[in-house]
Amino acid sequence: MTVRTRFAPSPTGYLHVGGARTALFSYLFARKHGGQFVLRIEDTDLERSTAESVNAILEGMTWLGLDYDEGPFYQTQRFERYNQVIDELLAKGLAYRCVCSKERLETLREDQMAQRLKPRYDGHCRGHEIDPNEPHVVRFKNPADGVVVVDDMIRGRIVFANAELDDLVIRRSDGAPTYNLSVVVDDSDMGITHVIRGDDHINNTPRQINILRALGHEPPRYAHVPMILGDDGARLSKRHGAVGVIAYRDQGYLPEALLNYLVRLGWSHGDQELFSLEEMIKLFEIGDVNKAASAFNTEKLDWLNQQYLHHADPARIARLLSPHMGRLDIDPATGPDLVEVVKAQAARAKTLTELAEISAFFYRDFETFDEASAKKHLRLVAREGLERLRAAFELMAYEDWTLEGLKHVVEGVAEELGTAMGKVAQPLRVAIVGRAASPGIDETLRLVGKDATLRRIDKALEYIAARGGNEPS
Repeated sequence: MTVRTRFAPSPTGYLHVGGARTALFSYLFARKHGGQFVLRIEDTDLERSTAESVNAILEGMTWLGLDYDEGPFYQTQRFERYNQVIDELLAKGLAYRCVCSKERLETLREDQMAQRLKPRYDGHCRGHEIDPNEPHVVRFKNPADGVVVVDDMIRGRIVFANAELDDLVIRRSDGAPTYNLSVVVDDSDMGITHVIRGDDHINNTPRQINILRALGHEPPRYAHVPMILGDDGARLSKRHGAVGVIAYRDQGYLPEALLNYLVRLGWSHGDQELFSLEEMIKLFEIGDVNKAASAFNTEKLDWLNQQYLHHADPARIARLLSPHMGRLDIDPATGPDLVEVVKAQAARAKTLTELAEISAFFYRDFETFDEASAKKHLRLVAREGLERLRAAFELMAYEDWTLEGLKHVVEGVAEELGTAMGKVAQPLRVAIVGRAASPGIDETLRLVGKDATLRRIDKALEYIAARGGNEPS
């Protein structure tokens, strides 16, 4: 048997991180077992499905690198096939037409709830001859007795009594097939062998199995993945922050970091934290996924992303960083080589957005000094060192503006003043960067350049002069 899995999102919004994790698990299972991974767009909800959402799903899949072997298939292009199956079920007496009004169904529901019974259709139209030209829905004739056993690959054996399942609608009064019918036909026609999906579909599974068996098909194996919770224990939603895959891209996360994080939400392999996609394919076992829900932890994602930023190819990170610089109205071509900036800064940032923000000073002068850093380091005692540094830097030829040359100057001024290197370097760092954190001072100076360095030292000296009268002696 060739393994075939599918990811089948509804295009009613962005690609949610929960959906992305389901897609990842389906992808890994197919790749591990030499199978195929199918993408299917379940767009039968005509009121809520949008082309924009379809594009967001496709864009998210592409960004994550979850390449599919077949698809995308669209359910709206298969209505003729679904209706053919429904007509076959009607002809075999396995489905029937129903003319129950909304009012009757609502009254039935209220009566059942008043009796503390599970609300379900009572089969009122079973066995009735109903004119096909009369407005109606079509219901599947669910078996009245027996059980449906689901051998779930994550949750184990789950047993459903058919008496608890009602005759669900498989074609609406407007002629549109419903989800539970269309998904069954698709899984059967597409030869899906393993269905990996969210546990919100557990209650659909026995209904779908019964329809499959009515059609003469053996059901696929099912694996129901627990939901993802926010840090407050509630189901992950917009109020917890970004939950759409593309939003994480726009906030500066790397696709490999998000995939790594998602695979660890409910699955583990010893104490290992970092996994390449190849390692995920080799090590992932669907049966090892936890049954309990997992909580999304942004701090953990930030840590993972920082690891990938630090160890990735600087040229690739520079390409990804460029648009984030553009959002800050910075043209990377107007300053130091962005690859060199990445090499100097990548280990200091958690996201590309943060990397852009802490690297802006390389390309443009800052407006104000960080108050705490300036108060501590831009004091009268630092003035002489900054003045000597400025004089030495001004004498340097542009071709001598190198790591070695700059280091020699800073060390030389510290030696002249008979003070520790930090007493000279920290005021200089605040003068050049605007705050007390940056790469090594010689690397910072090299990337900022001679002209900006002289200009910013002048600004720092003006700051010291302005506050000189207010500084305690």
